Amino acid sequence: MISEADNRRIVEAIRAAEAKTSGEIYCVIARACAGYHLVPIAWAALLALALPWPLLHFTRWPAGTIYLIQLALFIAAAAILSLPAVRFRIVPKRRLRGRAHIVAMQQFLAQGIHLTEKRTGVLIFASTAERYAEIVADSGINAKVTPDAWVNAVAAMVAAIKAGRPGDGFIAAVELCGAELARHFPPGELNPNELPDRVVEI
Repeated sequence: MISEADNRRIVEAIRAAEAKTSGEIYCVIARACAGYHLVPIAWAALLALALPWPLLHFTRWPAGTIYLIQLALFIAAAAILSLPAVRFRIVPKRRLRGRAHIVAMQQFLAQGIHLTEKRTGVLIFASTAERYAEIVADSGINAKVTPDAWVNAVAAMVAAIKAGRPGDGFIAAVELCGAELARHFPPGELNPNELPDRVVEI
């Protein structure tokens, strides 16, 4: 998902941002947060159940024929709607966002971002399939920075993901987050690097 060249650029952006703040930035990108395999089946079943009504009303075909057509429609619709390019477009956006948010919170804990000494870790999370991005900040940051501060970083990430440039999205988000952190959390005399400077792909 992230090329080696983009990976290096992101790491450099993280190091440059963290040099100006005591905050810690960590990046995670997911190909997809779930498979959503039941959604195409549900749509196919709905179409198959709706099919007999017009056929019974406008034709004189026997029930056996209608049943075979219904079965064929279900199989064809399920196969077509299960294609990844189609499947992620028929899942309700609310469900996509909800699932991606859950995975972002899981990664925040799994990667130990909540374990920094002053609780100043920030997760920049993106999922390409859901075209979703989120900034998750620890309690030390949330005490001084409102969630609205991350709006531009999230917008940059989402726009880049939609354009097929997740690397550029991460770099823009890192720079914007770094600038915000620098305003509230300047580096002290000791500025240890508590989290690895890298992009994790899941």
